[in-house]
Amino acid sequence: MVLEESFKKNWDRPALTNYNQNTLYYKDVARKIAELHIFFEACGIQQGDRIALCSRNQANWGVVYLAAMTYGAVVVPLLHEFQPGNIRHLVIHSESRILFVGENIWTNLSELDLPGVETVVGLSDFKVVRSVNETASAVLEDMENRMQARYPQGFRKEDIAYYVDSPEEMALISYTSGTSGFSKGVMIPFRALGSNVQFAHEAEPQMDNNSRMVSMLPTAHMYGMIFEFLFEMTIGAQVFFLTRLPSPKVILDAMGSVKPDTIIAVPMIIEKIYKNMLVPFISKARIKLMLNLPVLDKMVKNKFRDNLIQAFGGKFGEVIIGGAPFNREAEAFFKRINFPFTIGYGMTECAPIITYVHWDKTKLYSCGKAAPRMRIKIDSDDPKKIPGEVLVKGDNVFLGYYKNEMATRDAFVDGWFRTGDMGVIDGDGYLYLRGRCKSMILGPSGQNIYPEEIESILNNMPYVQESLVIEDDFKLVGLIYPDFEQAQEDGLDREQLLAKLKEGMQVTNLELDTYCKLHSVEIVDQEFEKTPKRSIKRYLYQRGVNKQ
Repeated sequence: MVLEESFKKNWDRPALTNYNQNTLYYKDVARKIAELHIFFEACGIQQGDRIALCSRNQANWGVVYLAAMTYGAVVVPLLHEFQPGNIRHLVIHSESRILFVGENIWTNLSELDLPGVETVVGLSDFKVVRSVNETASAVLEDMENRMQARYPQGFRKEDIAYYVDSPEEMALISYTSGTSGFSKGVMIPFRALGSNVQFAHEAEPQMDNNSRMVSMLPTAHMYGMIFEFLFEMTIGAQVFFLTRLPSPKVILDAMGSVKPDTIIAVPMIIEKIYKNMLVPFISKARIKLMLNLPVLDKMVKNKFRDNLIQAFGGKFGEVIIGGAPFNREAEAFFKRINFPFTIGYGMTECAPIITYVHWDKTKLYSCGKAAPRMRIKIDSDDPKKIPGEVLVKGDNVFLGYYKNEMATRDAFVDGWFRTGDMGVIDGDGYLYLRGRCKSMILGPSGQNIYPEEIESILNNMPYVQESLVIEDDFKLVGLIYPDFEQAQEDGLDREQLLAKLKEGMQVTNLELDTYCKLHSVEIVDQEFEKTPKRSIKRYLYQRGVNKQ
């Protein structure tokens, strides 16, 4: 097994670090895995049993994930952002026998009944906080003696012997983040995990056991799990977990300190850096003039590029962006200055990668080409010009939805997985996404309107933090969560702010075809509710008969 070989090879190297706190070496992680295997045996856990895991990113999360997987149990990683009632439902739905939980999560769960869960263990100290199994606490408290009895010469790298999996065997159940409703349990086979890890080897061949990675995405989400954690464990790299809320400032501080070899990011982080750090400079008249003069233009662009690269640590090969649509203005600017970034496309159901190309082969507004061992086709009469649903097939595709045969049947057509995304594909195989099938709005004469494209323009207007375009009484309305702080600094009251937003709407409409112009804009007082990967839960803001 790849993990077994990596632990033996990198025994004395650093593995998992809580940023600015403690570090576990590969030998420490291997020992903790051995201890948890003893614990699982004592609890009667069999291969295929479910073990749930819910906490913020931290080193012990990685330990439990690896321990469950190398034991042959099915990992059930739950996003810590889920509400307590949702976590309870998913733990029960997955039929998990053991729940490992972060202290802050357990505070909100402790009063809830968890039928079927035999033991709850705190992740910070690996102590039992609730159990119907009388031996569970005793086993953990007596672990030193049990390890001595099993490994009388001490635990050595030669003692590592992990479960041997099969390709079609279910490795984990990943519950989707629910942009269109309640979460579904995605059954991920070892085949899909192996294919994605192999893809990472192929895409980033420069990474090895001297490499470092900052883990800032939720490790319970497939994107962060595979490319900021599991891949690194197979090559002996060191992972730094941001245990605090990963704000842009915290992220840039960590990047400057850790100097990662590759950066995995969601658009929101890069867009905030663009809007807060770069736009104020780009907007200055002197800089605008310089950007229009050939010689000075190159100097200014190189300066922006160099400063950005240094801000991200200066060592990385590329920034891989995924998880949600990227702001088109920001993307065009980063492309113009030749910043080493690429936009990939994936889904939980593909564990997660579907498309990617290296940053020096990217095309503007595309999310790349089919990843190795994956195929793509567009359900359209003219895939190059007329958007259709993106269908995929390959090693990365999941087994189905756990205990939901109807949803599984609906997810496939003639063996192809229906992504629910709309797109076109050019003659070179580059995919261009247009939006979600469910978010698409039908225009007055049958035109397809993709609200994400309108929002991308609207989000670049002054005082707009984020926006959501909806249909109301057959008219397009832009819901805007504004920058209240900036408006206050500029002396604007609510009516004046709304007037500025309406001006922004008019500018936006100049770039839009007649059938997809905005009729009006409205202020919303709170940030839109999002999934952990920062996609807006659109279904919450629908109006009329579809409102939930």
